Amino acid sequence: MSTLTDAPPTRSRALSTITAHPRPFRLVRHSLALAKRSLIKTWRTPEALIDVTLQPVLFLVIFVYVFGGAVAGSTHDYLQFLLPGILAQTIATGAIAIGVNLNTDISKGIFDRFRSLPIPRSAPLVGAVLGDVVRYVIVTVSTLAIGYVMGFRIETDLFRAVAGCLLAVLFALCLSWLPVLVSMKVRTAGAVQGVMFALIMPLSFASNVFVGADTLPGWMQAFVDVNPMTHLVASVRGLFLGTPLGSHVWWTLAWCAGFVVLFMPLALRAYRKKI
Repeated sequence: MSTLTDAPPTRSRALSTITAHPRPFRLVRHSLALAKRSLIKTWRTPEALIDVTLQPVLFLVIFVYVFGGAVAGSTHDYLQFLLPGILAQTIATGAIAIGVNLNTDISKGIFDRFRSLPIPRSAPLVGAVLGDVVRYVIVTVSTLAIGYVMGFRIETDLFRAVAGCLLAVLFALCLSWLPVLVSMKVRTAGAVQGVMFALIMPLSFASNVFVGADTLPGWMQAFVDVNPMTHLVASVRGLFLGTPLGSHVWWTLAWCAGFVVLFMPLALRAYRKKI
C-alpha cells in the first residue's frame, strides 16, 4: 500500500524536473550547441577567414603608405589615426559573412533538418550569430597585430584598450542581425553580399574612418554626425588613443541596442516564414 501511495509524488517530481528547464534555458542551451557547430565549420574551412585576416592588412598598408603622407603629413601619425577606423570598418564588413553563410545553408536544406529537431525555432539563427563572435575577435587581433608591426601604439591603458576591442566586437555582433535579415529576404548568397556591401560601404566612407569629420563637406556632415560608424570609430579612438570620448560610447551602445531591437525580431519573423 505504501508503494502505491508513494508513486504519485515520484511522478510529480519527474514532471517538475522536466518543467524545470523553461524555454529561455532551452533556447540558450540549443543556441550554444549550434554555435559550436559554426565554430567547428570555421575550424575546418580556415580559408573562410581570409576576409577578416587579410583585409585589414591590405587596407592598413595601402592607405597608410599611399595616402598617409598626403593626408596627415606623416605615415606614423596617419597610422595612429587610421587603425581604429580600419578596425571598425573591417569588423562591420566581417558581419556580412553570416548572411552569406545562412543563405547558403538554407539553399542546401540544412535548416530543413533543424526544423525536424526538437529545438526552439530561433535557435539556429541565435547560434549562428553567437558563433560568429570568433570572427570578430580574430579581426580585432589581426588588425592590432599588423598595426603594431607597422608602428601603431595604444596610448591609454590596458583596461581602455580591452574596452575598445569589446565595444567593436559588440557592435559587430549586434549589427550581424541585419545581414541575417537580408539573408532571409533575398534568394542567393551573392545577392546577400551585394545588398550588404551597398549598405556598409556608405557607412564606412561617409564617416570619420579615413579623415576627420570636420574636413568633409557641410552637407555630408549632417549624415556623418548620426552615422553609427562615426560613433564607433570615435569611441575606439578615444579608448585607444585618449582622444575626447564625449558621448560617443553611449551613442554606440544605443545603436547596438537599436540594431538588436529592430533587426532581430524582423529576422526571426522572416525566418519563420521562410522555413
